[in-house]
Amino acid sequence: MDIQHTESGNNRPSRRNFLTLAAAAGVATTMGTMSAFTASAAPLRPTGSPLLSAADAAKNQLWWQAPGSPNSMIQQGLPVGNGRLGALASNDPASEFLTITDDTLWTGGLNDTLQSDGQFPYGRDDFGSYTLLAQLTVDIPGHDLSSVDNYRRTLDLAQGLVSASYEVSGVTYERQIFASRPDDVIVLHFSQRGGGAYTGTVSLAGTHGESTANSAGPTVSFGAAFANGLKYGAAVTAYSSSGKVGAAGTSISFSGCTDLTVVVSGGTNYAPNAAAQFRDPTVDPEHLARTKVLVASGQSATTLLHTHVADFRAAFGQFAIDLGTSSAAQRALDTWGRVQARWRDNLPDPELEAAYVQFGRYLMVSGSRGSLPLNLQGLWLDGNNPDWMADYHTDINIQMNYWMADRAGLSQCFDAFADYCLAQLPSWTDVTQRLFNASTNRYRNSSGRIAGWTVAISTNPYGGGGWWWHPAGNAWLCLNLFEHYEYTQDRAYLEKIYPLIKGAVEFWEARLITTTVTDASGASREVLIADSDWSPEQGPLDAKGITYAQELVWNLFGHYHTTTTALGKDTAYSATIDGLRERLYLPVVSPTTGWLEEWMSPDNLGETTHRHLSPLIGLFPGDRIRPDDSTPKDILAGATALLTARGMNSFGWANAWRSLCWARLKNAEKAYQLVVTNLKPSVNGSNGSAMNLFDIYEVNPGRGIFQIEANFGTPSAVVEMLVYSRPGHVELLPALPAAWAASGSVSGVGVRGGFVADLSWKNGKVTQATLRSVGGGATTLLANGSSRQISVRPGQSVTLRNL
Repeated sequence: MDIQHTESGNNRPSRRNFLTLAAAAGVATTMGTMSAFTASAAPLRPTGSPLLSAADAAKNQLWWQAPGSPNSMIQQGLPVGNGRLGALASNDPASEFLTITDDTLWTGGLNDTLQSDGQFPYGRDDFGSYTLLAQLTVDIPGHDLSSVDNYRRTLDLAQGLVSASYEVSGVTYERQIFASRPDDVIVLHFSQRGGGAYTGTVSLAGTHGESTANSAGPTVSFGAAFANGLKYGAAVTAYSSSGKVGAAGTSISFSGCTDLTVVVSGGTNYAPNAAAQFRDPTVDPEHLARTKVLVASGQSATTLLHTHVADFRAAFGQFAIDLGTSSAAQRALDTWGRVQARWRDNLPDPELEAAYVQFGRYLMVSGSRGSLPLNLQGLWLDGNNPDWMADYHTDINIQMNYWMADRAGLSQCFDAFADYCLAQLPSWTDVTQRLFNASTNRYRNSSGRIAGWTVAISTNPYGGGGWWWHPAGNAWLCLNLFEHYEYTQDRAYLEKIYPLIKGAVEFWEARLITTTVTDASGASREVLIADSDWSPEQGPLDAKGITYAQELVWNLFGHYHTTTTALGKDTAYSATIDGLRERLYLPVVSPTTGWLEEWMSPDNLGETTHRHLSPLIGLFPGDRIRPDDSTPKDILAGATALLTARGMNSFGWANAWRSLCWARLKNAEKAYQLVVTNLKPSVNGSNGSAMNLFDIYEVNPGRGIFQIEANFGTPSAVVEMLVYSRPGHVELLPALPAAWAASGSVSGVGVRGGFVADLSWKNGKVTQATLRSVGGGATTLLANGSSRQISVRPGQSVTLRNL
C-alpha cells in the first residue's frame, strides 16, 4: 500500500475553495443571510470563457427528441433555476412556453389557531400555498413542429443550460435558456445558422388576474399583492443585434432578427424576518423586476451566459461520478428512451444511473441557493394548486431533500435549510409556547409544562403550521442541522444553530414522562418516554413512547452534548440532559412479530407495508443501529426483519428511504433494485420517473403528482452505497452492487468528521482513495476488508494506492 500526503492544491474544490470561487463570481456565501428579491451589486464578470468543451459537456447532458407539451409541463418541461427564481421550459419551436416561479410566492400566513379537533387549519387561504409567479410565451410563426427537421433538446447539467435546436427550410435554429444567479434573471437566447431570422412576439402573463403593462425599453411588467399583503411582480424585455424589437400593446414584437435575447425577472417583498411579519416594505417587486431586466439587457447574451456558467460550475463541479460504461445501443437512445429500455430490458445502464445522481444535484444547485429551502415540489410548478400546497412536510420530506447536499459535494446548498429554520424559530417558539399545551391539542404535555419549540407536520414560510402538531419534528430538523456540522466541522455554523438545538432540547426536557418497563428476565426499571404522539403517518394517534420519537430524542440529546462541548457553553445543563439520555427507553424486538417494535407493544398496530419507515429512523438517517459489534444482534435482526416486511415497492421517496436503509445494512442488491425501481418510467401517473426525470407520486390510479424528495433521496442512496461515514469512521464501497462493480470512480463525497473523499475501484475493489480534510483531523478508513488510521491537518490530503 502506498500513502501520499499533500496540501490542498488539488483540482477538486473543497468547501473552502468553493467559497473563494463563488466570491469571485459574485455569489453570496454566508449562511444566515438569506435574501429576498432585493437590489444587488453588479456581478463580477469572468475574464475568460468558462464554457466546457463539447466533449466535456456531453458527459453530463440529458437529451430528448421531442418538445414538452404546455399541458404537461410538470412531466415534460425542463427545469432551470437560480436558487430563488425558476422555470419549466417547453422548448416548442413555434411557441416557447415557460412557467415561472419565485420560491417566496406564497399565500396564507402565520395560521396560529387550532381547530376544535386540535389541528391547525390546512387550506390555501389560511395555511397558504406555493403558487406560480408568471407565464412567458415566445411565439414564432412558421416554426410549427410539422415544419421542423432534426429536433433535439438538451439539459446540460454541468453548466445549467436548457438548449434546443432544429431545422426549418435548411436553416438551423438554436435557443438556450438559463437562470442566472449573479444577474438574478432568466435568459432566453435565440440564434441561427444559415441566413434565417426570427419574427414574432413575447408575452408575459400573471396567473392570478394581474394586469400587464408595457413601458419604455420595451419592457412588459405587472405587479400585484395577495390578500395576505405579500407584494409581487415580474418583468420581461427583449433585444437583438439586428431587426426590430418594440412594444406591441401588452406584448413585445420582434421582426427580421438574426438573434434575439429575452430577459425576465420577478419576485416578492418576502423577507426572512419574523419581527417584520416576513415582509420588506421598502421593496417594490414590479419596479425592481423592470430594473433587473433592463440592467441585464445592457450586457450581451454571451456575457450573461458566461457569468451564469462560471457561477453554476463553481457549485456543480465539486462532485463527479462514474458507475461504468453503458453499451453503444443504450447511448444511441435519448434520455426517455433509455429510461424505458432500462426497465423493459432489465439491463443495467450505469451511465444513466450516474446521470440520475447528477440530475438530482442539478436540481439542488438550481433550487437551493440564497432563498427558501426546497419544498415538496422544489422550485417548480405548472399550476397554482399543487398537492399538499407544496409545503414543507417535517416528517420526512424536507429532511430527505437535504440528505444529499453534504454527501454529494453541495454543502453550500444546505444553507437554505438552516437559514429557513433560523428565520422561523421566533415564530415556532411563540406558537409552541401559546398553543402546544392548549386543551384541544391531543399531543399536549400531560405534565402541563412547556418550553422551547416544536413544529406541525406541515410548515410554511410565515412561521405557520398545518395539519397536526408534530412533537418530534423539532428533533428531526435538528438531526439534519447537526449532521451538516459533522460534515463541515464549521464551528461558526454550530454557534448559529445552537438556539435551535437548545430550544428543541428544552422542549423535550419538559415533555418526557416516566414509566416502568419489565424486561424479559422480569426485572423492572423506570425509564423516560415521549408523551402521546403519532408514528408518522399510521397506527394509533396517541401512543406513548413511540420508537420514532425515542430514537430522535436520543440523537438530539447526544448531539446537544457534542455541541455544548465544542462550544464550551451550558455545561451544567448539558450534564442534566446527559442524565436524561441515559434513562431514555430504547426499542426492543417484538416476540410476536420478530420486528423492531414501532410502538411499545409486541403487536404491529399499523400497515405492514406502510410507506414510512418511522421505527427504523435509528438505522437511517440515524446510525445507532448498524451492522457491527456496537448493535446487539437481536436489534439488528429485528430492524432487518421490519425493513423486509415493509416491502420493495412504494412511492419514490419511500423507496429512496428503503434503499438508504438497505445500504446501511450493506445489502447492495436490494439497495440497487430500489434505485432501479425509482427510475421506472411513470405511465398514466404511476409511481416512477416522468419524461423529464421528475419523480411521480401516484395519488390514486391514473393520477400522479410531482414530489421532488425522491429526486434527492435516491442519489443520496447511491452515494451511501459507495461511501458510509460517521465521525471517526469511513468505509468505502460498503454496498457496491454487481452492476457497478467492474470499474468506476466518485469524487467530492462528503465524509462526516470533516473530510471529502475521492475513490476509484475495479472488479469490486478500491484501487485508490484520497481523503481531504475540511476541518477533520483523524479517522479510521475501511477499504477492501482492512482498516487503517488516517491523520491529516485541515487543508491536507492523503492518497492511498494499492490498497
